[in-house]
Amino acid sequence: VLVVDDEPNIVELARMYLEKEGYRVETASDGATALEHIQTREPALIVLDLMLPELDGFEVCRRTRAKSDVPIIMLTARDEDVDKIVGLELGADDYLTKPFNPRELVARVKAILRRSERSFRANEQPLHVADLTIDPARREVTIDGEPIELRAKEFDLLQAFAENKGIVLTREQLLNKVWGYDFYGETRTVDVHVAHLRKRLKGSRVSIETLTGVGYKLVVLVS
Repeated sequence: VLVVDDEPNIVELARMYLEKEGYRVETASDGATALEHIQTREPALIVLDLMLPELDGFEVCRRTRAKSDVPIIMLTARDEDVDKIVGLELGADDYLTKPFNPRELVARVKAILRRSERSFRANEQPLHVADLTIDPARREVTIDGEPIELRAKEFDLLQAFAENKGIVLTREQLLNKVWGYDFYGETRTVDVHVAHLRKRLKGSRVSIETLTGVGYKLVVLVS
């Protein structure tokens, strides 16, 4: 696990708790060093602070996503939706707001890595919903035979919807199914990824419907 933060106390706290759970931890205090580690060390997961000197976490996330689907948990010192949304838009998988409970950080790291391992081992048959085909083994999606590009969490989210076609899934259920952890009280992560997924599915007969105050479900539009 690569921990990227310019606050030594945050780094040492995260290192202590992660190493206690058996993870090997490497650290970086700036964006340029983080990118070097990502390229040479190939971490299994990145804990990335957004407010870094010189090259900030947003840019590190953007450059990383151009080459890799490695899971990224953002750390933000401000409880502002704009930071969270921009980070998720750039491809981060999840976020925590400082100050955070280090046990929650460990729980999320464990859950995301477990989910990644299950996805890697997956050997399910392709799923077909109207003009949409989802191949879990190859992690490929096509609309009428034409491939579309999805980020890792977008794919996992679409697969969860397809496996539960027509069934309403709450945000809490989606956090558990896709991100792999129980509800902690913040569901904006789900909303932003659903918005992304809707954009990717434009042109398809398949859509994601919102049930206000309840959750989301996958539906087939009547042509």
